[in-house]
Amino acid sequence: MSALLKNVTNCIWHAFESLQNNEVVHKSKLKVLTANLGTLLDLYGVEKGLDHFRSTQELTFDEFRYYLQHEVFSSLPKTLTLPNAREFEKKISEVCWFVCRKNLLTREKPIFADNSVFKLFRIFCLLADLVQDAEDSNRYVVVLHPSEAGLVAEQLVHCLGLRWDAADWEALGSSIGHFKWAAFLAVLEAKYCCDQQLHSKALVEAVDEIYDVFIEDIIKKGYLFKRGYLLPTMREYWCVLQPCALTYYKSSSQKEQCGRIAIDEYCSVEAAVGDGKIQKFQLITPERTFEFGTQDHKSRLQWVSALRQAAAVSGGAEGFQRRARAGRRGAGARREQEVRETRARLQHEVRARLAAEAQAQELAELAQKDNKKLEELKHAQVELEKLLQEETQAKRDEEIVRALQARVLAEEWERREELERLQEEQNRMLEEERQKRKQFEMLQAEKEAQYREAERRLKELEDEKQKLDEELRAAQEKIQKTELNANAIHVQLRDLNPVLRNGERARRAISFVPTTKSSSDTLIDVRAIRHLKVLDNNDNM
Repeated sequence: MSALLKNVTNCIWHAFESLQNNEVVHKSKLKVLTANLGTLLDLYGVEKGLDHFRSTQELTFDEFRYYLQHEVFSSLPKTLTLPNAREFEKKISEVCWFVCRKNLLTREKPIFADNSVFKLFRIFCLLADLVQDAEDSNRYVVVLHPSEAGLVAEQLVHCLGLRWDAADWEALGSSIGHFKWAAFLAVLEAKYCCDQQLHSKALVEAVDEIYDVFIEDIIKKGYLFKRGYLLPTMREYWCVLQPCALTYYKSSSQKEQCGRIAIDEYCSVEAAVGDGKIQKFQLITPERTFEFGTQDHKSRLQWVSALRQAAAVSGGAEGFQRRARAGRRGAGARREQEVRETRARLQHEVRARLAAEAQAQELAELAQKDNKKLEELKHAQVELEKLLQEETQAKRDEEIVRALQARVLAEEWERREELERLQEEQNRMLEEERQKRKQFEMLQAEKEAQYREAERRLKELEDEKQKLDEELRAAQEKIQKTELNANAIHVQLRDLNPVLRNGERARRAISFVPTTKSSSDTLIDVRAIRHLKVLDNNDNM
């Protein structure tokens, strides 16, 4: 059955890789692996055909997969029920894990238990893709897309009660790209499970939770009230919902199964009237109607939605998560197809562009020249516009300057007229001043002449004064002599004449005696007047 082989191909590849040497595995090792796979599928002796398959003693993975498809899985029935297919997948995964576990469990600081690593390995093989190696086209690798790895990491983080950072994961996924098994396990352990506060039991429970979601296709699980068939009472059970069945147990340990209700596309879910304490709903199957209940309205809505989803995806031989993965891959394939179509269009456009470039190469130079001319014209236009603006501004400035010049000119004319008037006034005053100067010069000349005349006259007067002083001294000497003589005469006369008569005669004689006192005083007064006049003339000059 090709569908079962397709589902377990990733597990078989990991087992093959652990056995290979230079991209091939010896038939003796593959015979052991094939015999174990045949035993699991109730097929015995399927490994004997390897001796006659190919003439070489070593097989590549393509050759081994071809043998399994045509000699082993082709012996299975064409259709398998979903539970049987799940059981086969689990057994084959365990065999492959036993072969490759030594290589896959090797790491420096293990955090997950071996059983938890096996469950993560099954999730990885479920969601991963088998692709050709980019470096070697003859070699295959199993890689997990970053979006699928993000789903697993997000579920694990939520189960651990931590906060999921989508932006951080996008940055990590863009840096790593597609995850191989070692990188996938290392990221989960080192980034999200390295906290010392996380208990090992919590890690085991978290891995079991995501294992139930991805491998067991458990859509929802929790406690529900169920009405009994014989005793119409509501009893509480631990219920596990899968796309094909709703199984209920006595407790959450899921050790004692109390019943199993098959679910298919013909089942329906309807809300029922509750009694106030229990929110009821009905699961209607072709055989009978089952009545369930929850403690609150929110839980009832969640279970009703989960049951409807299980009924919608119950058909088909593949599990819910595998179909969901196929849907995501289909969307991704459509996006990749769109990308390929876009790339094809871009390549076609590139080729067309290259052809156009070859044809337009001759026009490129002309276009370049035209662009250059256009740039020059634009530059010239900008320069002309700039010059025009400058000229316009210059004209405005010129008009302003002209207005200012006109005003300044008018003021200048007024000032000029005022200056001419002042100049005329100044000329008139200068003329008057010249006239006055001439008069003053004439007067000064006259004064100087008078001064020279006065000096000459003064010199003459001084000379005359000296002469007069000499004459005065001579006259005084004569007067003294005369007075002496007169006194002598008076004494003589007094002695000769009677007193009264002599006295009168003496007075007469004295009155007729000339004196130089009055004449000397008059001369001094004349000289003083002349000296004062000379000083006045000098002051006027």
